[in-house]
Amino acid sequence: MTERQSQASAPGTGSSGNLLLLVLCAQLFLDSMDVSLMGVALPKMQHSMHLDAQQLQWVISGYAVAYGGFLLLGGRAADLFGRRRMFFWATAVFAVVSLVGGLVSSGSLLILTRVVKGVAAAFIAPAALSIITTTFREGPERNRAMGVFGLTGASGYAAGLVFSGLLTSISWRLTFFVPFVVAALVLALVRSVVAPDEARQGARRGFDVVGAVTATAGLLLLVFALTRASDVGWGSASTVAGLAVAVVLLVAFVLIEGRRKDPLVDLAIFRSRTLSTANVVGVVWACATIGWQFVALLYLQDVLGYSALQAGMAIVPMAASILVAVNLAPRLIRRAGLRVPAVIGMVLQGLGIVLFLRAGAHASYAAALLPALILHGLGNGTSFLSFNIAGVGGVPDEKQGLAASLIQSAVQLGGGLGVAVGAAVLAGSSGSGVQSYHHAFVAVSIFSLVGVIASAVGLGAPRGAAAGKGDAGAPAAEPSDAGLQSEHA
Repeated sequence: MTERQSQASAPGTGSSGNLLLLVLCAQLFLDSMDVSLMGVALPKMQHSMHLDAQQLQWVISGYAVAYGGFLLLGGRAADLFGRRRMFFWATAVFAVVSLVGGLVSSGSLLILTRVVKGVAAAFIAPAALSIITTTFREGPERNRAMGVFGLTGASGYAAGLVFSGLLTSISWRLTFFVPFVVAALVLALVRSVVAPDEARQGARRGFDVVGAVTATAGLLLLVFALTRASDVGWGSASTVAGLAVAVVLLVAFVLIEGRRKDPLVDLAIFRSRTLSTANVVGVVWACATIGWQFVALLYLQDVLGYSALQAGMAIVPMAASILVAVNLAPRLIRRAGLRVPAVIGMVLQGLGIVLFLRAGAHASYAAALLPALILHGLGNGTSFLSFNIAGVGGVPDEKQGLAASLIQSAVQLGGGLGVAVGAAVLAGSSGSGVQSYHHAFVAVSIFSLVGVIASAVGLGAPRGAAAGKGDAGAPAAEPSDAGLQSEHA
């Protein structure tokens, strides 16, 4: 880390650093929560606005597709044009469209606001995470900040399910108005809490328009195809065509980036074994946990007869165990490195899913479901923090936005794939009733096993790093510049 970067890190300490973290994480919490906030509100929304089934789906999918598709572009824009600037203006857009979404009376306009919110969130998330990683020094200080971030991201989805029920019991429009109020408060504090972007020396670097178009189009199509696969079928023409075109666009993107002077994604960043592994773990982590949540919430409602609000409240203990995990994980990381907590976390996550195999048609919540939820939450918080720290560790400040967007894109894509796999297994299972849910639980638990193997193999100390030096487990063992220039998988 250069002297200038070290000085820039100083605000991460004390009350000013805590306030900055609170402001950034409040908006990140909103981004994550908005993925699930519409869930319970959909029936009342449908009745009030006379939405058909396809429109209803896109109230949720429109946000998820836009969020996942624009993350890479959002991360690179933060690096090039300023992290505070991107965070401020994207939060302003998020606030405005939240307010508009609560006021409109047209289904098409409602969906449009959700899509625009997804785009805004894709610019907010990498800007916020890169502000955190460039403000707090690598090591225990950053690990603590990332622990708070881990709680924010991992619990936002669960909180959305609960808040959605509470708000909808009054009016479904509150699911738009409340995010507007919180985003407006964040907006009012940003300029006084977040340090101004540093003035750039020399000519501004070029912007890779061709790379941005191919990457964004490819990711949008990929997330879109994965999102719709559970409804239209994996073998349908639209799914096959969507996935095929997405692959072609992403391959073209890689070829383009290898020849550009100022690429959207500097492919050299993947020479870091730790960073590359972190992104793999992020994908399978999300496949397992989001796929499991999708299947588990259906099981609770369709088999056990829970209402949507009861199902959301039922997973509150999981959110509580995530809180415990992200408070303990930094200490474990400091003592044992990134590999051990990542492996332990993925094992616990997988065990929590497998324990749902004990759930039957009349399962006891306390005896059968609660232990699984707690184990899953402990594993989630521990592994989530580990791969997020690994994904941004040892990366120069000028590439923190890119690194942040990569790890968040991995989670978004993994979530879409996990839901698609869970839905496909449920639909295609030869079993009946509870047995089909068991098959789906087994399918998504396999992703946790892949995460265990990847973490064990790829999250060790970088080749050539002296064991025991520096803060154990902090990615600082992978030097900012040397780590990207000399370390190879």
